[in-house]
Amino acid sequence: MPHIAFIGLGSNLEDPRSQLLRAFSELGELPDTRLIVHSSLYRSEPVGHTDQPEFVNAVAKIGTTLTPQALLQELLQIEHRHGRKRTFRNAPRTLDLDVLLYDDIQLREHGLTIPHPQLHLRTFVLQPLLEIAPDCNIPALGPANLALQVCCGPVLEKLADAI
Repeated sequence: MPHIAFIGLGSNLEDPRSQLLRAFSELGELPDTRLIVHSSLYRSEPVGHTDQPEFVNAVAKIGTTLTPQALLQELLQIEHRHGRKRTFRNAPRTLDLDVLLYDDIQLREHGLTIPHPQLHLRTFVLQPLLEIAPDCNIPALGPANLALQVCCGPVLEKLADAI
């Protein structure tokens, strides 16, 4: 039986919409993985380092038999193919892929924490997540819709359907 994982996607360089649309396809092509559904695309202001272009964000729900660690390695390879460079924290990027949730597990390892440690603080993740999983529960934190209600992140603009 496949595991259910939610992947956060973001881009603000080199045609961000196209970066995310390509990444949706690539998620579905991962070994032993299928793309179940993805959210709409959302435009958001940058967080942290604010002197950079706006982001386009989304969330994808996948079914996979990959372990969390193997999934992360596959996501890093997709980022690399998209030209991702890690110059400094919150830097502009061609593509950012994060494992947000993986079933209902809680995991803390070097380089991988599930649920994603900033998930409950980011409107640009919570809003698209709730679009595709309105009853989503964040392990150890509770319902994602309650997290969104108290989240004070930037307002998102839902982009016209691109697919």
